[in-house]
Amino acid sequence: MISRRDFSLKAVGAGLGAALAASPFGAAFAGDESPLNVLMEYKRQSEWSDRFDATIRDQTAVKSDQPTLSPETAAYIEQAIQKYAQISARGGWPRVPGGSKLRIGARDRRVVTLRKRLMVTGDLEQSAGLSDTYDSYVAFAVRRFQLRHGFQPDGVVGNYTLAALNVPVAVRLHQLETNLIRVRSMSGFLGDRYVMVNIPAAEIEAVENGRVHSRHTAVVGKIDRQTPLLASKIHELNFNPYWHVPESIIRKDLIPKMNQDPTYLADNKIRIYDQSGNELTAEQINWHTDEAVNYRFRQDPGAINSMGSVKINFYNKHSVYLHDTPAKTLFGTDRRFHSSGCVRVQNVRELIGWLLETTPDWDRARVDEVIRSGERIDVRIKHPVPIYTTYITAWATADGIVNFRDDVYNRDGAGNLAQNQN
Repeated sequence: MISRRDFSLKAVGAGLGAALAASPFGAAFAGDESPLNVLMEYKRQSEWSDRFDATIRDQTAVKSDQPTLSPETAAYIEQAIQKYAQISARGGWPRVPGGSKLRIGARDRRVVTLRKRLMVTGDLEQSAGLSDTYDSYVAFAVRRFQLRHGFQPDGVVGNYTLAALNVPVAVRLHQLETNLIRVRSMSGFLGDRYVMVNIPAAEIEAVENGRVHSRHTAVVGKIDRQTPLLASKIHELNFNPYWHVPESIIRKDLIPKMNQDPTYLADNKIRIYDQSGNELTAEQINWHTDEAVNYRFRQDPGAINSMGSVKINFYNKHSVYLHDTPAKTLFGTDRRFHSSGCVRVQNVRELIGWLLETTPDWDRARVDEVIRSGERIDVRIKHPVPIYTTYITAWATADGIVNFRDDVYNRDGAGNLAQNQN
């Protein structure tokens, strides 16, 4: 998810950080200077006209407090289908030629085609003209397009953004039609409070009373180790958990790693136990065979534990769960399909604080204290929270914003899309 920050505008300056973090003045914003001051400074440095504020509103509206799934989502997708059918009837959009990356300040004939492409889908106003200069209007239109397609909004047309720009309108229309069926199948009451994991978006929404309380970037299953689709209830949290290594990971990952580096288990504080609970040493196992799958491997709690500070349990037959992670860098990438089926959660403390709101004696201060202490504690959630892992690659909102994601598991039946083409 594009979730280094929350994109909702609570005040004029509050949401600007997310929309502008990757801009030429992002470095200034990263400091103590307020978003409004940064905005004023950039206005003095740029050629933008009075329509700048409207551009900001359009971009930040891409991320609102509307959930991906709502009782109205199917109707919004139907409206998007009409829009994209009209675009198709008019001949679609032009293909932007490849070449070097396009970014603000560039002068290139391809920018003319890029402008036309962005105008077709409403990311750039017609009044912006067809100059060959990659000005700030084009940069913000590209950011808006990137937000709608799940990319980091850096305003640069690189490989992924270019590929998404050039997905034919017929494919996008097919995605909308396919996802309309999916959304209709989930159009019933999901709960007053629920968690939704959208796998293609690699994003988590905590929804309360029809509004998104918080969004979290996620890392979900690899193409060959897919996160399953399911509906369940979150019932338990494990603070500072052990990690019991699944047999699939022992076979696919742990054995090869031990052949490469015999100290891997010791370095990662992973212990070996036989079926009677006796601890073994790595030297007692023949790593050139599959003997290791006959034993249990358990990683101690701590800073390098694969589940980080907390594991979020929900009932399911796939032995998957949500969890923290010590490896935070993947949250800042466009492709976040790296797990073995479980879901890693960015800013997990905000999510677990929300999950525990109805559980007595578990406020944020206590959560922070327990994590800091390293103590192993299991907490039953007083009122289990529904969770849905879904596969939605196209949806729309009340504002007419149409969102697309890569069909990473190839379930749309339209062939490879955007990111898979690179």
